[in-house]
Amino acid sequence: MKVFTQSVNFNADSGLLEFIEKKMQGLSKFHDKIIDAEVFLKVQNTSEKENKISEVKMNIPGHELIVKKEAKSFEEGISICVDSLKRQLKKSKEKLRDSVSI
Repeated sequence: MKVFTQSVNFNADSGLLEFIEKKMQGLSKFHDKIIDAEVFLKVQNTSEKENKISEVKMNIPGHELIVKKEAKSFEEGISICVDSLKRQLKKSKEKLRDSVSI
C-alpha cells in the first residue's frame, strides 16, 4: 500500500512520517485490498490545545474511507484515525463477505 503524506503550512519531520507509515501499513492486516492512503496534517491557528488536524483518505476497491480527527499532537490524531479506520475496514470486509455469500 502506498501512503502519501501532506503537511499543510509546515514541514513534518522524518520521525512523524515514519510513525504514520508504520501505522498505515498495520491496517493491511484488516483488509487485503487497500489501494492507497492519503494523510493530510494541518495546524489550526486557534488558542485551543487541540489544534492539530489529522485527516486520512483511504482507497479500497469500490469505496473511499475518510477520517478526520483533532488532537493535541499528530501522533495522537493518527492513532485515533487508525482505530476508526480499523472499524470501517472490518465493516467493509464483512459487507463484502455477506454480499459474496448470498
